[in-house]
Amino acid sequence: MHLTGAINRSVNSPVGVAMSTKFSEDIVPLTDLKTNPGRVVKHVSDAHRPVLLTSRGRGVAVVQSLADYEKTEEERTFMRAVVEGLADLEAGREVSLAAARKRLGLK
Repeated sequence: MHLTGAINRSVNSPVGVAMSTKFSEDIVPLTDLKTNPGRVVKHVSDAHRPVLLTSRGRGVAVVQSLADYEKTEEERTFMRAVVEGLADLEAGREVSLAAARKRLGLK
């Protein structure tokens, strides 16, 4: 199982620092997840990397900590809004700050 080495390396990493996914190190067979689910959950929480679950050598699912998932979703939502805003600017769909305030009922 590759998880033990990944856990040992993650202990020396600063908490809260997002790391790149290292599927070469973060691969866990489903049978190992069934045997010790707490170890997998601790790993994804400590390492801030998802774990790839495999069955018969093929990837079937990804386990990620809830905090990391929520952060990723917030970032994705923000980036989509930025892209939409830039597209609106390029298409000439813009309003002044005063017009936006009036439309939203703000002073």
